[in-house]
Amino acid sequence: MTFLRCGVTALAVSSFVDITFGAVVSSKLQVHIPKQLIREGGYDHREALFGVPPYGGSIQQNVYYADQELCEGEVDTSIGFPHRDKDKENGKMKPWPSPFILMVDRGGCSFVKKVRNAQRAGAAGVIIADTTCLCAAGDKCQGEAGYCEAQEPIMADDGSGSDVTIPSFLMFKQDVDPIREVLTSNKPVRLEMGWAIPSPDARVEYELWSTPTDLISREFQRQFKEAAVALGSHAYFTPHMYVYDGVKSGCQGFDGESLCYNLCTNNGRYCSTDPDNDLDKGISGQDVVMESLRRECIWKIYGEGNGVGVEWWDYVTEFMYRCDNEKFFSNEDCVKDAMTHAGVDSHKVVSCMQDSGGLEGDVENTILETQLAAKEASGVIILPAASVNNAALRGELEFATVFKAICAGFMTGSAPAICTKCATCGIDEYQCVVDNKCPSAQSSVSVPVFISALGGVVLFFGCVGLIQWQRSQRQMREQVKGIVAEYMPLDRQHAETAGIPLDENDADFT
Repeated sequence: MTFLRCGVTALAVSSFVDITFGAVVSSKLQVHIPKQLIREGGYDHREALFGVPPYGGSIQQNVYYADQELCEGEVDTSIGFPHRDKDKENGKMKPWPSPFILMVDRGGCSFVKKVRNAQRAGAAGVIIADTTCLCAAGDKCQGEAGYCEAQEPIMADDGSGSDVTIPSFLMFKQDVDPIREVLTSNKPVRLEMGWAIPSPDARVEYELWSTPTDLISREFQRQFKEAAVALGSHAYFTPHMYVYDGVKSGCQGFDGESLCYNLCTNNGRYCSTDPDNDLDKGISGQDVVMESLRRECIWKIYGEGNGVGVEWWDYVTEFMYRCDNEKFFSNEDCVKDAMTHAGVDSHKVVSCMQDSGGLEGDVENTILETQLAAKEASGVIILPAASVNNAALRGELEFATVFKAICAGFMTGSAPAICTKCATCGIDEYQCVVDNKCPSAQSSVSVPVFISALGGVVLFFGCVGLIQWQRSQRQMREQVKGIVAEYMPLDRQHAETAGIPLDENDADFT
């Protein structure tokens, strides 16, 4: 058993190292001011694996050099370059005027901490200035004599970057040094950070990498069916289930025996981590691999042909609602019930799973092999991961982020109507897709409708006023009539005593 546990530990370590998205967003970095720093084609740079870029848009603002590490929570906005006017009250320089892009030197703390503190200081974007030369730069970079870095630094998420919403780039030392020199000489630099989703044709292709036990993508998978249906044939979706290559991870022995306990199927060929970190009970890695294969088969049957796959989305939602717990995750009756409610033929799915090679014995499964090959090709290292036209999306996996990126991926003039209506809604893109109109439009009223409504109100209150006036007139006449009737007998008696004759009208009051 000790040997088995060691094999499991090895798989867990490899899972930590081997989870990202290698596809790169077509971003650009260019200096517009001063003229001598403009470079044809822009500057070489590396994107951060955290933050939320404005896909299809750009940030063009003046740059300020922080002249501090930005590793502390309190950022001193009264220093840095270029210099600003001094505040008359405290004698310090005024803060960096918003909006601005902040340049910060690399080192002292994590990339995430630097960008987070810049965000709190009001920055719209961040440039991390590398302070060490890459060996590959050769004589182009002037740094510390005899020292260079063999590998490029990666602006990875340290695990706490979910609250960072601004984008950031890393610039190499040989490129950023001239820009820093201009800034420290108190001259302005205006820079553009841009992001463009590749637009190869009139159809956008988007992908999702996840696992059946992934918690982060649940809300997205519940909601995005609406967008998939609304986009229709204009977009093609491909779901990928992330499984580990057990052979490469050392989970298959020389004799074909599985060395990783219950984390793998097919004698250690296809593996997944234990979601509840308890190898003796609960959901096992084998259960996750089986559910992964099932979902790939459902997509193959119901989604591969049209790229929408309504039944796939419905099954995932039904499974999360009915079976996504320790007791029912691998329960066949629960799984069949979820498929029934989603309109999925369970017999076809079982046949697909068996025809692909099944999950027993030292046998290759063609569908899972396809997923392993796709994983290697994409270079996925962070789950969940999404891409649009092979460009990796950064930031949290949210409906609005993916929907906007898809709409930005269409060629000019080829975007479907739903993108025109909802991609720029800015309030609730999901509700816009569901209602087929922007929520802000619900509160707006056209001029004809307003005039008609106003006329109706005036007419209503006019009728009410007329009725009330007529009623008051009747009441007044009745009161006058009552008063006259009360005093008329006295006048009659007086008239009779005086010998005054009464006419017929006078008799009407008695």
